[in-house]
Amino acid sequence: MAKMRQLDTKFMHPSEQLTVIISRIYRSGMTTTSGGNLSIKDESGNIWITPSAVDKGSLTAADIVCIRRDGTIAGKHKPSSEFPFHKAIYEMRPEMTAVIHAHPPALVSFSIVHQVPDTNIIPQAKRICGRVGFAPYDVPGSVALGEKIAREFKDNPHYKAVIMENHGVVLCGEDMMDAYQRFETLEFCARTIINAKTISEPAYLTDEQINQFEKSLPTHYPHFMDVSYPSDERAIRTDIVRMVRRACDQGLMISTYGTVSVRWRDDDFLITPPGVPRWDIEPEHIVQVRNGVVEAGKIPSRSVALHQKIYQNNPEINSIIITQSPHLMGFATSGEKFDVRTIPESWIFLQDVPTIPFGMQFEESDKVAAMFRKTPATIVANDSVIVTGDKLLQTFDKLEVAEFSAKSLIMAAPIGKLKPIDNKQIEDLRVAFNVK
Repeated sequence: MAKMRQLDTKFMHPSEQLTVIISRIYRSGMTTTSGGNLSIKDESGNIWITPSAVDKGSLTAADIVCIRRDGTIAGKHKPSSEFPFHKAIYEMRPEMTAVIHAHPPALVSFSIVHQVPDTNIIPQAKRICGRVGFAPYDVPGSVALGEKIAREFKDNPHYKAVIMENHGVVLCGEDMMDAYQRFETLEFCARTIINAKTISEPAYLTDEQINQFEKSLPTHYPHFMDVSYPSDERAIRTDIVRMVRRACDQGLMISTYGTVSVRWRDDDFLITPPGVPRWDIEPEHIVQVRNGVVEAGKIPSRSVALHQKIYQNNPEINSIIITQSPHLMGFATSGEKFDVRTIPESWIFLQDVPTIPFGMQFEESDKVAAMFRKTPATIVANDSVIVTGDKLLQTFDKLEVAEFSAKSLIMAAPIGKLKPIDNKQIEDLRVAFNVK
């Protein structure tokens, strides 16, 4: 996959923002060459929009069309045929400055069965996406369709995402990154539900569980001022950034979720921050944690205390990845056992992977940290998968093996009953590969 450009919208022209985001959507498999359209409304009321019938995989800033406030059009192409509903949304919701419409497979699946995904499947989906609306069908590109979509946004002012009947999805945001993160998170939410339904039935969180979870997360950290960045520390920052971007490329992280940490010296470590889109993370965003105290001027991942406990309790662990990969999250949200005894190579890498209750990783972090003496990976119900290892590449490899195994198990479910290997065969593996 081609390297994604990093996005800082503060310094980018609308046409450049649109080309970066549509490229990201296309290369992530969330739209087709001809499908989807994006727009931005600038401070003058002009609407910049992707063109009609131009390859989404090779758009440049010069291809973007501007419809000025007075209705005149500037650009070498025709604007997207779906411009009417973009314009209608901006008129109904003037606080919104970005709109994304696309046909990502999981959300299209919901649109063609006339359902909306329940965002209570994972905590951040509710926070980022909220409740999702549903707009009745009309002819694509028609004024009538625009009116139906805009009405859904107007009648429900808390909606920022609407499933379009037998069509796809449309989302809006206060800026393009806000809209994109909502789009990516909602598609991930839909995929997670579909994966969970393939093997069992999804278990959703209650509003009370999510609210209590959000309230229990730490918000204040002690800071130290005498920060130094020796060469070995800088090398770790580079490794973390490289691995986060690789995880995004491989579909193992989305922009709104994913934490990586690496032990530096003794129990000191470096960790990713919250709030920075994972596609766009840079070495200077990484947070140094020394003696349980955080580098001044920065905020670490909300799971920083768990990382610290894991390092303190497991001297052989030198890196940790916490993420939401789509097939593992099918197991995390269904309650179905993730049984790697079905695949010998997977068991050698992962052993038996337990699932712990939602919230336990914060409420009983000492117990969770101790679990990694017996297993390198743990699933947190409706939240994440935690993978540990020595070198960061080794930990990433375990994550890949776990996700590939989960995908195989889900794909096998419609074919027949899983047939794991027996206890004697497991013991043979333990001896042959010196698994402790």
